[in-house]
Amino acid sequence: MSGVFRIGVRLVKGAQVAGSPVSPFFVAARNISGKTLRGSKLSKPKPFPYLEKEYSALNACMDVLRKNTTSRFDENTKVVVVDGPIAAGKSAFAKELAAELEMKYFPEVTMDNYYINPYGYDLRQLDPQLPVNMQSFDVTKFHQNPTHRNVATFQVRMMVERFSQYVDALAHLFSTGEGVVLDRSVYSDFVFVEAMFRNGYISKGARSVYYDIVKNTFCDLMKPHLVIYLDVPVNVVKDRIKKRANPAEVASKALTDQYLKDIETIYKQQYLKDISTHAELLIYDWSDYGETEVVVEDIERIDFDRFDKDDPKMRDWVMENEEDWTEARCRYMNKPDLMNSMNVPRFDVPELTVSPDDFKAWYDVWFSAPGMQYRKGYNEECGDTGILTKTKTDFRNTL
Repeated sequence: MSGVFRIGVRLVKGAQVAGSPVSPFFVAARNISGKTLRGSKLSKPKPFPYLEKEYSALNACMDVLRKNTTSRFDENTKVVVVDGPIAAGKSAFAKELAAELEMKYFPEVTMDNYYINPYGYDLRQLDPQLPVNMQSFDVTKFHQNPTHRNVATFQVRMMVERFSQYVDALAHLFSTGEGVVLDRSVYSDFVFVEAMFRNGYISKGARSVYYDIVKNTFCDLMKPHLVIYLDVPVNVVKDRIKKRANPAEVASKALTDQYLKDIETIYKQQYLKDISTHAELLIYDWSDYGETEVVVEDIERIDFDRFDKDDPKMRDWVMENEEDWTEARCRYMNKPDLMNSMNVPRFDVPELTVSPDDFKAWYDVWFSAPGMQYRKGYNEECGDTGILTKTKTDFRNTL
């Protein structure tokens, strides 16, 4: 049986939490419920097709009048993040948890999100045509050479992809009312940056650029309601890495004892401490794994509405009226603007800059590849048809 600690709610299983006065502000329903307790579902407006339809100003005005945003919400309209060290068992647990809570599961981001385009073409196969500094760099190459020049670019790109996924998760929640479960999130990405910096994998300058991007972008996000941390000691992590027998991990030059210990330390001393001031936090000893049903029971006991407007916890999710909720929704529906805020003009870090000639060589090769010339749905060479009369497109694609 796994152990549990709840930061800010209780320190041992079974402790009671005193009630709090009802807030005059509009918040989502207070308790998350597993599917066995949810019973029949209330009638809601149908989900907005955010993946294929633009959310216009007219849509927003009509939603304010009809209260279409908040009328989709129920007790499970929440953001849940599952976090933990490498090989903790997050993915399997997060999938089970999403199914039990009837939420949408978002898998952990990988560089496949960046390198494999919407048509399934893997852009990494273009490397022989590219300058060395513009060639692909993913986690496999990081394991092979953790001090490579492109490690900094790799980790910044991982943060960008996690940011992109988190925006998608918020857009899904606001458009459908369905809660989301993420396997890691952008908020814990810095753990790996700090571990890389401590072990000499990235420079002080690259670390500085990373935090400039964070400062410029994270203010637009809404923090999770709940973070579940699966605690696994380094010796167990190492055993699991061996057992899952991923060749890149087993032979990794990056996954040293010190690097893994630094990840554990930064998670516990920085990430968990900070995120617990904003979100509910459950910590489980996952050395021998655990039971999803037990976690669900613990989640069902959390009262997410016991904080007032002056408390930092859940502050992102307390709004005065429908207009505020719709304004937040508009922010995540307009993904390109949010992604553009990632462009921080810093040219003083050599490993994060490229020459004009290298950039042009990369651009010419990449955007001549199958499916890369036009937006998804408009590439005739990839089998797209009806281009001149097309009314639906992928509005979330930021390529």
